[in-house]
Amino acid sequence: MTGTHAPGADPYPGLTPVASYGPPTSVAFTSSGFAGTMLVLAALFQIFQGISALVAERSAMISIDYVYALDVTTWGWIHIGMGAVAFAAGLGVLAGRTWAYLAGLALAMLASIANFAFLPYYPFWSAIIIALTLAVIWALVFLLARRD
Repeated sequence: MTGTHAPGADPYPGLTPVASYGPPTSVAFTSSGFAGTMLVLAALFQIFQGISALVAERSAMISIDYVYALDVTTWGWIHIGMGAVAFAAGLGVLAGRTWAYLAGLALAMLASIANFAFLPYYPFWSAIIIALTLAVIWALVFLLARRD
């Protein structure tokens, strides 16, 4: 039985060969994509937390004898600043920049510490951001360990 196509020609023109099936290899499906996406998400939450602290200062839960007692407005600006820089680092991680891996790792650690100190003011949002930044730290350390 002979085929109707010439030897070496594509027998199924326009169809994807079987060898290229499987998940896409874009950055969204890699460890870098996970770390960058989680860092951007944590940064956005941190920015929203800072805006909330600036706008609704009176609704914050404030303990009387708290060691890290700062004005809620000051905490709001700290969170907005850290969130903006972390957002830029998250975009850098998604772009695959080496400086962004290290900056994102440092910012995630600082954000975890800052949100731990901010727990008495907004415990729910602080706990969410701490969980997100711990996921970012895990993913970035995993990425940096694989680069060696």
